Amino acid sequence: MRLTGRTVIVATVSALLALSIVSSAPGADRPRRDWFTSWAESQQGLAAVTLENQSVRMITHLSQGGDAIRVRLQNTFGTTPLTIDRTTAGHSSGQAAVTDVRPVTFGGRRSITIPPGGDVWSDPTGLVTNPDSDLAVSTYASGRIVPGRHDNAFRNNYVTASGAGEHTGDPAGTAYTRTVTATYLVSAVDVHNPALQGTIVPFGSSVVDGTGSTNCGPGCTETGTNRRWSDDLARRITAELPPGQRLAVANAGIAGTTSSPDCPQMPAVYRGLDAATRLDRDVLALHGVTGVIYYYGTNDLADGCTAVPILDSYRQVFSRLREAGIAVYLTPITSRPGYTDQNNRDRYTVGTFVKQWNNCAGSCDGVVDFDQVLKDPLKPNAINPAYDNGDGIHANIPGQQALADYVSLAMLRASRW
Repeated sequence: MRLTGRTVIVATVSALLALSIVSSAPGADRPRRDWFTSWAESQQGLAAVTLENQSVRMITHLSQGGDAIRVRLQNTFGTTPLTIDRTTAGHSSGQAAVTDVRPVTFGGRRSITIPPGGDVWSDPTGLVTNPDSDLAVSTYASGRIVPGRHDNAFRNNYVTASGAGEHTGDPAGTAYTRTVTATYLVSAVDVHNPALQGTIVPFGSSVVDGTGSTNCGPGCTETGTNRRWSDDLARRITAELPPGQRLAVANAGIAGTTSSPDCPQMPAVYRGLDAATRLDRDVLALHGVTGVIYYYGTNDLADGCTAVPILDSYRQVFSRLREAGIAVYLTPITSRPGYTDQNNRDRYTVGTFVKQWNNCAGSCDGVVDFDQVLKDPLKPNAINPAYDNGDGIHANIPGQQALADYVSLAMLRASRW
C-alpha cells in the first residue's frame, strides 16, 4: 500500500493482518500479496448535488472475484469533513436490488468521518464474489454532504429521496427512487484472492474512461453492459488464462484529462487532473498493481501541447511507476479530427518515441499499438469507420473489443507478482 500525507487509514487488527505481506515462495522476486483492486473509477471533483439524510447505491463491476472485499471511500475534493454513517455491500441482482447484503466497517465501526482531502479503505468484509460480476455498495449519511464523483459510470446508479433515511441494508431497491449516471463516494473495490497475479491499471483520458462503449450501432445504445475495452480485456483474461495466472483490471480513466500538466488551451475544469498529479491517488494507492497501460495524449495535442511537454510528462510518470516496481505499457496517440498539420507532426514524434526499441527508448516496458488497431488503412490520420463512435476520436463497441483483443496477455503476465 502506498500512502499520501492526506490519506486516512483505518483498520482493525484483523484488517492489518489481512494487509500484511507474507513470505514469497522460493525463487520469487516479489513479495506475496493477497489483496488486489478489482474495480476503480477515479474521482474528478465534487458532485453538483447536496445529499441530506439519504442513501446511495453504487453498482461496481468487478474484473476478478475473491472470498472477501474492501471498499474505498474518498473525500479528496471535499472542503469539510465527510461523515458516512452506514455502508453495506452485496451482490447486485438487477437495477437497485441486492442479495447477500453485508455490513462494511471501518476500524470496527459502522460510521466513519473522512477529513477534507482524505480517503479511507474499509475493513475486510467476507463476501464471495466472481469475475465479471456486479457488486452494489450502499452508503448513508444522516447529515448534509456533497459527494465526490466520477462523471461517466455508463450505467444507472441509485439514490433515495432527500430525507428518506437509511436504506443501505434493503434487499429491494424500491426506496431508491432516483437514478444518476455518475458514481458517488466509492472509488475502488479490492478483492481478497491469493491466486491472482496482479492488477493492471489502464490510465488515461476518455479513451480509457469508456466514451463510445455504449454505442452498439445506429440508434443503439447499451447502458450498464460494461463494454469498455478494459472490461473486455478483463473478460479475456478470465476466459483465456487459468485461475493461477489471472490479473485484475482497474480502470483509472477520466475523460478530458491530459498527460501534460499545463497545455495552453486546457479547460480550467481539467487543471490539476493531469497524469502526474493524480498518479498517487488513482494508481499508486490501489493494491497489487503490477502494470499500467498508459493511453494519454490526444487531449494534450487538442489543448495546444507539442511533443516536448507530452514526452516530458511521459518520462516523469514512467520513472515514478517503474521505481515503484510497476511495468509501463504505452500506446501511441490515436487519431483525432481537427488536428492541424503541426498536431500530426507532434503525434508522429510521440509515436516514434513510443515505438523506439519497442520500449519507449528504454523508458517503458512495452508497446500496445492501439493506433494501429483503430486507424483507417486508407486515411491513417482518421479512425476506421467500422470502429468510429461517430466523433472520429473514440471507439464504438466493436472498436472497444478490437482494442482488448489486441493486448498481449503474455506481456501483461510478465509483470505479475
